[in-house]
Amino acid sequence: MEESTQHIRITGMTCQSCVRNIENTITKLNGIQSIKVSLEDKLGVVVFDLNVININDIIKRINGIGFNAELNQTIQNDNLDVELGGISDENIHIAIERISSINGVLNVNFPFKNDHTHVQISCDKNQLDPYTLYQKIQSIGYKVNPKLENIFQAYLRVQGMHCNSCVVLITDTVEDLPGIHHIKVSLDDQLANVLYDPNIIKLSVIIKEIENLNFQVAISTTNDGNKPQDNIDNSNTSLLSGDNNLQSSSKLNVQRTNVNNEMETCFINVIGMRGASCVDSIHQNLSKVEGIHSVIVALLSNKAEVKYNPEYIIPSQIAHLINELGFRAEVLDTIEHGIDIIDLNIENMSCASCVRKIETSIGKLPGVQNAEVALLTHRGRFKYYPSQIGPRDIIDKLNSIGFPSSLVSEDSKASSLAKIHRRETRKWRNSFLLSALFAIPAMIIMMIFMIKWKNHEQAPQVIRGLSLENLIMFLLATPVQWISGRYFYIQALKALKHRSANMDVLIVMATTTAYIYSCIVVLFNIMQSLPSPITFFDVPPMLMMFVALGRWLEHIAKGKTSDALTKLLSLQPPQGTLVRLDEQTGTIIEEKTILAKLIQRNDILKVLPGGTIPTDGRVIEGTSTCDESLLTGEAMPVEKTVGSQVVGGTKNLNGMLLICATHVGHETALKQIIKLVEEAQTSKAPIQALADKIAGYFVPVIVGLSGITLICWLIIGNNYYNQIEKYSMYHHSILRHHEGKVPSRTEVVLELAFRFAITVLSIACPCALGLATPTAVMVGTGVGASQGILIKGGEPLEAAHKIRTIVFDKTGTVTQGKPTVVDTRLFVPNDSYWTLPRMLAIAGTVESCSEHPLARAIQTYCQNYFGCEQLGHCEDFNAIWGYGLSAKVNGIEFLINKHIGSSDTVSLRDTIYSVLIGNREWMERNNIHVTNEIDSAMSKHEYDGHTAVLIAIDNKIIGMIAIADRVKSTAALTIFALQSMGLNVLLVTGDNVKTARAIAAQVGIKNVYAEVLPTQKERFIAILKENSRKGDKVAMVGDGVNDSPALARADVGIAVGTGTDVAVEAANIVLIRDALEDVLAAILLSKKTVQRIRLNFLFAVIYNLIGIPVAAGIFLPIGISLMPWMAAAAMALSSVSVVMSSLLLRKFHKPNIQMYANQEFIFWSMNKEKNIIVHRGITDVERIPNDSFISNLRGSRLAQIFSGAVSAIKQQASHSFYDRQKAALLLNTNSHDEEAELQVLA
Repeated sequence: MEESTQHIRITGMTCQSCVRNIENTITKLNGIQSIKVSLEDKLGVVVFDLNVININDIIKRINGIGFNAELNQTIQNDNLDVELGGISDENIHIAIERISSINGVLNVNFPFKNDHTHVQISCDKNQLDPYTLYQKIQSIGYKVNPKLENIFQAYLRVQGMHCNSCVVLITDTVEDLPGIHHIKVSLDDQLANVLYDPNIIKLSVIIKEIENLNFQVAISTTNDGNKPQDNIDNSNTSLLSGDNNLQSSSKLNVQRTNVNNEMETCFINVIGMRGASCVDSIHQNLSKVEGIHSVIVALLSNKAEVKYNPEYIIPSQIAHLINELGFRAEVLDTIEHGIDIIDLNIENMSCASCVRKIETSIGKLPGVQNAEVALLTHRGRFKYYPSQIGPRDIIDKLNSIGFPSSLVSEDSKASSLAKIHRRETRKWRNSFLLSALFAIPAMIIMMIFMIKWKNHEQAPQVIRGLSLENLIMFLLATPVQWISGRYFYIQALKALKHRSANMDVLIVMATTTAYIYSCIVVLFNIMQSLPSPITFFDVPPMLMMFVALGRWLEHIAKGKTSDALTKLLSLQPPQGTLVRLDEQTGTIIEEKTILAKLIQRNDILKVLPGGTIPTDGRVIEGTSTCDESLLTGEAMPVEKTVGSQVVGGTKNLNGMLLICATHVGHETALKQIIKLVEEAQTSKAPIQALADKIAGYFVPVIVGLSGITLICWLIIGNNYYNQIEKYSMYHHSILRHHEGKVPSRTEVVLELAFRFAITVLSIACPCALGLATPTAVMVGTGVGASQGILIKGGEPLEAAHKIRTIVFDKTGTVTQGKPTVVDTRLFVPNDSYWTLPRMLAIAGTVESCSEHPLARAIQTYCQNYFGCEQLGHCEDFNAIWGYGLSAKVNGIEFLINKHIGSSDTVSLRDTIYSVLIGNREWMERNNIHVTNEIDSAMSKHEYDGHTAVLIAIDNKIIGMIAIADRVKSTAALTIFALQSMGLNVLLVTGDNVKTARAIAAQVGIKNVYAEVLPTQKERFIAILKENSRKGDKVAMVGDGVNDSPALARADVGIAVGTGTDVAVEAANIVLIRDALEDVLAAILLSKKTVQRIRLNFLFAVIYNLIGIPVAAGIFLPIGISLMPWMAAAAMALSSVSVVMSSLLLRKFHKPNIQMYANQEFIFWSMNKEKNIIVHRGITDVERIPNDSFISNLRGSRLAQIFSGAVSAIKQQASHSFYDRQKAALLLNTNSHDEEAELQVLA
């Protein structure tokens, strides 16, 4: 809020009534903070928000109610000393004129001669605040520079950066602000170091500007070790004056509070949810509570994730609110941003002073946010920042002050959830057994009486109107109704209390109706001395038994849906071996076993063969292979050498390793994967919205239908009694053959009407609708995670099956992303002196001084060629960007001797070579002629997309080295498989046309966009989305490094080969392995999952659409009807069948990409280099309005049928023309270059 105070001259006021009229009118305006009007001074003082309303609107409103108002022109001068850039002695008068033209500027003066930087500006504070003035000065072309004596330093933690383009964006934005001296942004550390003048710009403004770029910003600490909460001085230090107190202004502290005042998250276990209506009830009621930001409820895992503001509400209050809704809620865990929590057992505490001493001592440690100690339980909970302090530091501090401590051995959140799930499963098992104890005897007795005593009157009678059968059934039904059914009654009453309805309401209504109706008719017949009636005492025990059986089986099946997550959780290593190395020799001098939770960054850990790697790290000693199959889906062991990254939770197969911990705690790849899977399994797929909407109205509609069924059958029974009497249960009794003992018309009609009404209540099942989507999403995401495919929720899982256009980035996606040497050639073959080893020794020595990626490729190749890290000696190194480099080299003879097997390590002839390495232009600039032979050799490689560099030694071209970014081995097969599915595959790259065309020819992509800048990729995706038919999706496949904007813009962003960096924010699907074929697997998994969701949804809908009419007796005329207990059994089995259907997804396995290497692929490969269209840039991308005829036709069913027919014809033709095509290629192997078509659209 930008607050301003203005004085307004008001005339026309005559009394206090006028004053109140003005104050009341202006106070009602948005943005007004306060207004005070003085009748005597005829003056109004108004405080308002400049961002909401301006002074002219206020004056206009006062004039509109009959008074004369104008701004009081009392000028309040503000004199500012400013240092400006961009002004020279010659244009000072122009600068004065332009600055003076700014509204509110009163005077501009350059006080010192020959000083065009120092400016004194006088302005009206009523019209212009200093920062606004500085902004306007910069907008007219003059840089507002900070004064060196005022420069302060601030460290900002910036989250959300993915690549160097993010760094450049932040740097450019902040450097353009007035008062900024310098900013340095580190992508690796996610940190920004800002030097600024607080007299010109506040730190809060800098933070706001970065946040406007969609990054998350928090003030970080400096290296002084102070806690981040203490004061602002931790991250703001004066560089020159050393006076930190200057930064303790209230405004800055307020901004610090605002920056770090982020929502906290708590996880709550919710027991008692039955379907989508329960989820909707919790979501709707909690969303209305002040302080709750968002609510995500997962039906299958019985878990709610709530983001809340701790200033308004706490987790225990949220759990109480859920309890009030009729569920049982228990707080599982809370997460505060950037904070870890450790629970410790603490010994030797005897009184409250011990507690105080511990809390005070630990609270003073740098990085500790909070310390809470309980004397009775001898436990302490400590919140800390893991970037500043580790759990062992806290334990060591406690030990040093006389309180030995150890880590509390407690189950993880997932283990607690598993226990709760097992408890719920046992509860429904016990409920089933209890109900069966009464229901099975009831069923047997009912069958015995039905078979043995067909004549109802001949059956044993206790008294007139009460048969022995009804008495026994009453005694069996009553305990089930009021003891076993107690839980259903409680939940139903709580649901009705909050004006919602769930499955429990239907069960209670069905059993209560059957029980009460039976009791009433029996009592009535006893009182009237009538024969014992037909009753429904069998409904409560049977319905309760089948419901309990269904929920027991449902919980067992639901437990299997999270098997993949359970396997991931089982990978978490319990402990590791911490070692200490001798600084001189590097040998191990001490080792001890510690819990994995106590591992800190930069710890050195030993991993024995067969052991589990305890955390993410980097190998510093040893070689081995690791089994990463459970984490990445890669079946083959992965080789690990010094410098390799290892992932916590994977198995070390052979060889001892020493690793340095790089990521610990929640930062590890395994923890991130588990988090992604958990979040995915709690998310909803868009298709579930329809199910939720239906479920919200389902129970009230069923209750209404049951009532309508009752009324309709009462009417039908009275009007068509003769036709329906034979369908009554009384019809099976021969009582009707005894005169005077025929059941009354009312008894028959009521029996039929209540039977059908109760059956409708018993058969309806909203649970099947609610389980159709989340069970499939949970199994699908879990199966994907177990095979190295991380899908972030139901939405991308559903969207992936609608992909019609898929765009591949080239570098690091289609190619390996690492340049390698593919060819070496000598142009002096008959010279015994200039051999290949000598050329490579010289080239490798020179390139070792360069940081260019191509130079690194040559250096690595040469080091591997000679089998050593150290090459020759290089001096006078000079590199010219875009051309090449020059240097002088000596000391390479030992490499040549080593290569030829000579034992000489010192050469008597240590020649100094003058070396040039670069392109043609570099040779020409140095007066070295490039012959046609050399040019032809280079052109051939360039045509294939390689980079060819020439090596000239002593002014003579000796040879050439060709470097290429190799295409991934499975790229062509993957592209073929995707095209076979009918997808439009595109390639987009920043490389030149030749390279782009060469790569496309190798992988078979026909439509290529080359020379596309990184910033244009996002716009390119946006255009493709605009051109897509409604419902069709555009996918972007990249390596997640510099493709983040395009990945985020696409409907489905797929990041390939991220390795341990699985938390790719921009991507919807993250592929852990660097395997392009996993893109195909992700799409196929999406298709399978969506098919299963639709099948489940269809089954649930059809079940209710068919089952309810049958239960209502609509098909009674053709002899089809159901008894209430049959409906209860069908209802229970419907939910179980949906869950079992989703479990079939566990059979999904990634396809073997080699299965696509068939005869059709061979024919496709023969033609993959033809008809390639290469676009230069994205300016010629066709824009088709979404509502145009072409857009509607594209992707339509007709187009799909046509495309399928063409594919079938091509496949048939491939078999008949295969032999002829192969023969043609064998006869004319040189026709490739002539036939390959290159179309470049400028």
